[in-house]
Parts: sequence; structure tokens; C-alpha cells
Amino acid sequence: MNIQHLKYAVEVEKAASITQAAENLYMSQPNLSKAIKELEAYLGAPIFRRTSKGMIPTAKGQTFLAYAKNILKQVEEMESLYRPSDPSRQVFSLSAPRTGYISMALVNFAEKLDRKKEIELNYKETNATKTINNVVRGEFSLGIIRCRTEHEKYFFGTLDDKEISHEKLWEFDYCVLLNEKSPLALKQEIRPEDLEGMIELDHGDTTVPPASVQQKEIRPAKDSRKIYIYERGSQFDLLSRFTDAYMLTAPEPEELIKKHGVVQKKLTGVKLRYCDILIHLAEYSPTELDKMFLNELKKASRILMNP
Repeated sequence: MNIQHLKYAVEVEKAASITQAAENLYMSQPNLSKAIKELEAYLGAPIFRRTSKGMIPTAKGQTFLAYAKNILKQVEEMESLYRPSDPSRQVFSLSAPRTGYISMALVNFAEKLDRKKEIELNYKETNATKTINNVVRGEFSLGIIRCRTEHEKYFFGTLDDKEISHEKLWEFDYCVLLNEKSPLALKQEIRPEDLEGMIELDHGDTTVPPASVQQKEIRPAKDSRKIYIYERGSQFDLLSRFTDAYMLTAPEPEELIKKHGVVQKKLTGVKLRYCDILIHLAEYSPTELDKMFLNELKKASRILMNP
């Protein structure tokens, strides 16, 4: 097994096809198939399952590929120490929570990139635990995690243990998003009892610390009617259709509110205080592009703090 074998396996996972991966690697399909079979024989277990939908990693294959990507990332970083930086490439990566102000900051940042140069921009919306893992594995240079303010110490301790630098960006209270035709849309403030009987939209993979360090969770309404979602676009699609649905979320930019026909209301009678935290590996030095994005991020958060 060598570095080339790792590159082959990672490319097959990305393409989900031996034929397409071979084309991407500028090699013949039989030679790539042979290399993957040799690698699987060396490991003593299959990396991929051949299905009607293409090449799908096995359970052990997923673990192997995670290690392979980490090794390739480290090799790339070592090689970069001994070669001049390429000024023609604009590389940026961020793992972050599903929230409007971050995505809008990203769009504003991307608009300022030089179109005449190569652009490689990676943006993934996911939960705090996965973002921390993405940064630890080196798959993303920057991360933003969201947590309840009473859980800060737990997360800060976890980040310190993993040698991850962290900086609190801002704190905010969760508000309520509603369809503009909702019976509650005319209210200035929403109380927990107002939401009873309505459908709550909730991101289905949020993470919290272990029960041993949690305080009692406060929910503004009974969890009797819920729709779990895993990507941000769905929340607006559902809210724009369902007059009896709501979502608890960080303050959203006015531009998104108007675009999707929803209203944003203050939640009273319960305190849902959160914070967003910027993270990166302790040894990582933010690039000029990172700093450009963070400047856009601070602009976006300031608008939300002072609408």
C-alpha cells in the first residue's frame, strides 16, 4: 500500500464510479480496478460495495477512507512547506451551522474573489460535533460551532483538549420564524403557550454535551408535532407553505425573511441564549482569504445585532 493507492480509493469514493474515477485520474479503468482490488486484498476487507447506484463504501471502508483523507491532507501540507505558494489559487474552506447570516457572508465574500484566478471554495453546513471533527481531521481550515451559552465551558474544554483555537463571535437569543399568514404573525412577541399545537421545524442532527453536564433543557412548546430537517433550504420551503408551522432559530437577515415570505418574532417567557464560536487548529495561521471572509462575517453579525 502506498500514497497512490490512497489517492485512488479517495477518488473512487468521490466519483462513486470506477469508470469516472479512472477518467478523473487520467488512467485506464482496468488498471484502477486492479489497484483497488490489490488494496482491498492487502487490507483483508472490501472498501467498497458494488451497487446499482455505484461504488459505495462499506462500514470499514468509511473508516479507512477517513484515515486516507487525513494522511493525504498531511502529505499535502508537508509538500506545501517546500514549494512556493501558488498566487493563482484562491482556497477557502468552512464548516458551519445552518444559518442565514453565515451563508450570506460567504456569498458576499465569494463575490470579491478574483474571477481570473483559480477558486476552490468548500462550505459545509452541519452540527457542532461534526464541525469539530472536520477541523481536527484537517478537512476544513475554519469552523463555526453553535452552542447554548450554559454549555460553553464544556465545548471550550473539549476544544482545548483537541488543541483547537476558539473565539466567541457573538451571543444571541433564539427567535421564532413564522409564515407571514400565520395567525401569530401580527403579534409583536410570541410566548411558549402561543406555539402549542403548532408544527415545530427542527434540525434533526443538533448536538449537545453529555447529560452529565447539561442543565435542564427548556422547550417553549410541547414536542408533539415535529418535522426534522437536515438542510436549511427546506425550512424556508416549509415555512412559506405551512401557516401552522414555526421554527426556533438564530436571528435571520432581513433579506432572507422577505425573500421567503416569513416573519421573525421575539420569543418571550423563555430564555434560549446561544453563541457562535470560531475554531481552527492551534497551529493554523488564518490566510488573507480567511481574514477577508471573517470581515464579511462580522459585518453580517453586526447588522443582526443592530437591525
